[in-house]
Amino acid sequence: MKKLNVGLIGYGFMGRAHSNAYRKVNNFFDLECQPVLKAACARSEDKVRPFAAKWGYESVETDWRKLVQREDIELIDICTPNNTHAEIATAAAKAGKMILCEKPLSMDGPEGKRMVAAVEKAGVANMVWYNYRRVPAVTFAKQLIDEGRLGRIYHYRAKFLQDWTINPDLPQGGTGLWRLDVKAAGSGVTGDLLAHCIDTAIWLNGGIDKVNAMTETFVKERKHNLTGKVEKVGIDDACAFLARFGNGSLATFESTRYARGHKALYTFEINGEHASIFWDLHDLHRLQYFDHRDQGPVRGWRSIHVTDGEHPYMGKWWVPGLQIGYEHSFVHQVADFLQGLTNGKPASPTFRDALETQYVCDAVLKSAKSGKWEKVAKVK
Repeated sequence: MKKLNVGLIGYGFMGRAHSNAYRKVNNFFDLECQPVLKAACARSEDKVRPFAAKWGYESVETDWRKLVQREDIELIDICTPNNTHAEIATAAAKAGKMILCEKPLSMDGPEGKRMVAAVEKAGVANMVWYNYRRVPAVTFAKQLIDEGRLGRIYHYRAKFLQDWTINPDLPQGGTGLWRLDVKAAGSGVTGDLLAHCIDTAIWLNGGIDKVNAMTETFVKERKHNLTGKVEKVGIDDACAFLARFGNGSLATFESTRYARGHKALYTFEINGEHASIFWDLHDLHRLQYFDHRDQGPVRGWRSIHVTDGEHPYMGKWWVPGLQIGYEHSFVHQVADFLQGLTNGKPASPTFRDALETQYVCDAVLKSAKSGKWEKVAKVK
């Protein structure tokens, strides 16, 4: 079995999720390639060393530039704040490394376009961690749509709700809170939460042509952890937008970190000519399905328990009826990436795919400022 030496940059929540995926993938998927946890990298040696020991990395680095240049590293996994993605990915591409990058791809579309150019010029395998595509119920929804079971799509609606930033005394910036710092994150819920919704929507329903958005920052100033000063908050706490897809369907998207009682409520519903589907992250192994072509007396919403061996990915896990969880979506993404290296069919979303989502985010933020419908730039 071919070994693939991984260099991970970052040790936070996503660093753990990715590390778990690398460790588990070959236990359940029959692949010709096996990830080797070669090195973990972070600025703080005191923090990265125990992380590396816990997850089984063979070595540590405190300078990502040194990691990228190591001859024994073949793949760079970027789990760092958004404002570092472009520099690391570009350097890794020039060094001939494969790259897996956390979402969103970049701070904005122009930066993302340069990242796409870098990886394509270098000819290196690349992918962005939009993991919700790999939840079996979501992948199954994709199959139903592609089979034409829904018919013509009329409506798409999605929301992603959290409540963790309501406290006005919560500071911004630094480890754990960089998502509240516009200089590190680029945007708030638009790039953090809605990016997931947008990526899934494009994958399921095709490209988005134009949007009309509104955003709000409820707490205008917060103390910054790095400067110790009270500074203006530049990210969006909430965003809602209308959209038109290229196929003519209409859409509504909503996201906020100010929805009391919701920690990670991500749902989508799609209404078609013949049928509708609904999915909820809190019940991620179930897909709700309604088909108008069922006989009238028994016509109604059905709950499909997506755990059968015939369902996407599930044949690799347990017996039917036993569900899996959030972390498995990352295992599936690693498996698809490794399979793509073997069969020469790159797993999506690639950097180029993720740039399409970035362009939608740009249009959303632009519309929120202009108060007008804004067209979404096309990936060329």
